[in-house]
Amino acid sequence: MSAELQWAIIRKNSCFIIKSLGTTLSREPNNISGKNSFKANGLVNKHVVGIKAADKGVVLTTKSKGHLTSTTLSRGGRRTIKTIRAATAGSHYRPDLTEATIRKASAIIRSQKNKSVAKRRSRKYKN
Repeated sequence: MSAELQWAIIRKNSCFIIKSLGTTLSREPNNISGKNSFKANGLVNKHVVGIKAADKGVVLTTKSKGHLTSTTLSRGGRRTIKTIRAATAGSHYRPDLTEATIRKASAIIRSQKNKSVAKRRSRKYKN
């Protein structure tokens, strides 16, 4: 089936759809933006880009020849973003999803960093 026909079937009726405050969102795998749209859909498109969290770093998922390929990127934030940019826009795979993919990966990497807790300084009291 063509992607347009599949989208026409699942556009308004899917188990992944969530309606909230007048907007229609989607929880399907490999949907970068979370919007229920043909562009961001991870089920019907021929070329798919997905990001999810790993133990350390992120997992980049792409679809090639009908098979999903997952790559774990865990060698640092800047290198991860450079690799994502090369895999999407650099290879002309899905340049329209590059910024959304980088934004999501940055949020995941930021959440995995250890938060430094400032020590409480005790004040010396005058006698």
